[in-house]
Amino acid sequence: MSRGAVVRFLLVLGLLGGCLALALNQKPNLGLDLRGGAQFVFQAKDTETTEATSENVDKTVEVLRGRVDALGVAESTLVRQGDDRILVELPGVKTDEERDDAKERIGQTAQLSVHPVIATAASADAEPSKKDNLVLPDEDGTFLEVGPVVLQGDEITGASAVQPDGSVGWAVRVDFSGSGSDAFGKLSGEAACAQGDQKRIAIVLDEKIISSPAVQVQCGADIRETTDITGSFSQKYATDLSTLIEGGALPLELEAISERLVGPTLGAEAIDASIEAGIIGLILTGLFIMFIYRLVGAMATIALTSYALLAYAMLLALDSTLTLPGLAGFVLAIGMAIDANVLVFERAREEYAQYPSAGLRRALVVGFNKAWSAIIDSNVTTLLAAALLFILGSGPIKGFGVTLSIGVIASMISALVIARVLTELSVSTKATERSPGLSGVATVGRVREWLDRSNFDIMGKRGRWLGVSAAALVFAITGIALNGLNLGVEFSGGRQLDYSVSEEVSIDEARAAISDAGFEAVVQEAETADFTVRTGEITSDEEQQIEDALAEIGGDVTKEDDQSIGASLGNELRNKALIAFGIALLAQLLYLAFRFKWTFGVSAVLAMAHDVILVVGIFAWLEKPIDGIFLAAAMTIIGLSVNDTVVVFDRIRERWFGSRPEDTFNEMANRAAIETMPRTVNTGLGTMFILAALAVLGGDSLRDFAIALLIGLVVGTYSSVFTATPMLTYFQEKWPMSRVKREKVARTPDDSGAVI
Repeated sequence: MSRGAVVRFLLVLGLLGGCLALALNQKPNLGLDLRGGAQFVFQAKDTETTEATSENVDKTVEVLRGRVDALGVAESTLVRQGDDRILVELPGVKTDEERDDAKERIGQTAQLSVHPVIATAASADAEPSKKDNLVLPDEDGTFLEVGPVVLQGDEITGASAVQPDGSVGWAVRVDFSGSGSDAFGKLSGEAACAQGDQKRIAIVLDEKIISSPAVQVQCGADIRETTDITGSFSQKYATDLSTLIEGGALPLELEAISERLVGPTLGAEAIDASIEAGIIGLILTGLFIMFIYRLVGAMATIALTSYALLAYAMLLALDSTLTLPGLAGFVLAIGMAIDANVLVFERAREEYAQYPSAGLRRALVVGFNKAWSAIIDSNVTTLLAAALLFILGSGPIKGFGVTLSIGVIASMISALVIARVLTELSVSTKATERSPGLSGVATVGRVREWLDRSNFDIMGKRGRWLGVSAAALVFAITGIALNGLNLGVEFSGGRQLDYSVSEEVSIDEARAAISDAGFEAVVQEAETADFTVRTGEITSDEEQQIEDALAEIGGDVTKEDDQSIGASLGNELRNKALIAFGIALLAQLLYLAFRFKWTFGVSAVLAMAHDVILVVGIFAWLEKPIDGIFLAAAMTIIGLSVNDTVVVFDRIRERWFGSRPEDTFNEMANRAAIETMPRTVNTGLGTMFILAALAVLGGDSLRDFAIALLIGLVVGTYSSVFTATPMLTYFQEKWPMSRVKREKVARTPDDSGAVI
């Protein structure tokens, strides 16, 4: 064993030890679907300028959403109830103190304004010297007379908590728009030349002066672009204040009319079943990888288990919230970790078959080096999408972006660092040198041997394959047109019903009874009732069927509350999601155009769209719900599809750049498709074990999620070879890619000293 291998092994042990220590000493933040939390209902009220219509309440919901996200409460639920109420659910908020603090911060109107100070006032009842002036309490509890508003909160473009140089206290730094900068500059310039109280400026939040500093610049100077709101601020107060200013003013005033605790939307039984299914799926995946790749497969399986520890530790370190969409991101990353190992092993098999005398370790090292390009390309495209979903999305979209990024980074460390150390050590022993067949690298495998013998001409029938894809799209679009989409309550809104029963009934029994009655519903425990049932639009007869289903298991049923609710994935959130998806796809296309050629990027994105439409169409034919769970599955399918296609394209590029003049692009594309097919099949089967376990054992909550992913995995595996690659060959005929790889040529001096 080389010294370098020992050092890498010790570093890996140290990394895993640190991750284990973090996992044992810190608890994760769980979302509302896994843990439960606090639920508030706010009544929206008219203001002098804004009426509490359903449209204005929706605008208020979006402002609240940004404020809640900025406060660090991830994966929250915010929906309109009826025309003038707002339901807010915050995961993990459990104590009375936490609830009161959250209610106060969320409900603040945050009407910020800046005023000149006129004079000190004797009391709150003091008469202002002018009609438009106000007497308000300042931050010290005394009273000031202030002039009319000079600058409104909407003229502030940003706010952040800072600790000024040389200060032990905290302040809030605000940035102004162009008009705001001019207005504040004029106000501060006039205050700088004044005397006494008029040298001060009052910054007012919700009719209370939060800061009234004296202007310190010289007379004639003014303050523009940015300034600090100072006071006896703690870090928490400064952070909360900057969040309120940054989030903006609420269009309407809000009054909290209800607050209570609710249980998780998935339920303990569903969560336990999902954990069991995940463990069984991982065990089956490990056994499959070991069966195919023997010794190196066993080492990869150990590395795959370390992936779970790495990803979990990174989640804890970043203080992220784990929800069902987040779990979807981890499922995708598991697939990518498997894929990276399979890519390496297939490359190592090819190398050993060509140069067996060089040994197993060299074949494995070359396998890692040759697979590096495909692994990086597929992971970078996924990370680009994940980063943009986090930056541009909100709610579950943002959460998916976070956990997908964590999962991808953890999978790369698992596959390229941990698996490399373990596999290189395993093939360097005398036992594997004597019996190379045990390694799993000594043969190319039966699937590859059969494919090589058969020499399928896939690209020769490219028109037929694209015809099959077109027919499948017609089938999917017909299903969408005829049946429509069965939009879940997150997209369509619906009703929230609170029930109490006379007999003791568990939450899982209530879920099962409502599901057996034929209703897709979210069922939670509640403080003021036994159950909260959230479902889509239902008639009075259907609501009675739900009551009857509960009565069969719970005796007398009392309906405590009945509210119509808006879509938690409202128009603005959906628009943000679409924008995030669009920009993420554009970023992937540009990256692939840079790494390959624009025709490769267009082919990959079109194949991905083909995969998503097919899954949506199949769900339309089956009349399965299109809800937040399906949204998580769709995002995962996009990642799987692009990842699969990039691997095939990377081999096409390699083959084309190294081909002879008489070789055609179609021949090279066909050869690349055949060479990557064992990797495609093995990766797909390895990932399917996890998804199949979730589909069979994961319970109703995750069954549709797993089914959508299984369909997406099969469709994506097909499309990478039979849709994306044939399209690419047609594009190549019209917009050909050069056979010569563009590289910088080193210029060297000749014998005379001239540079050639």
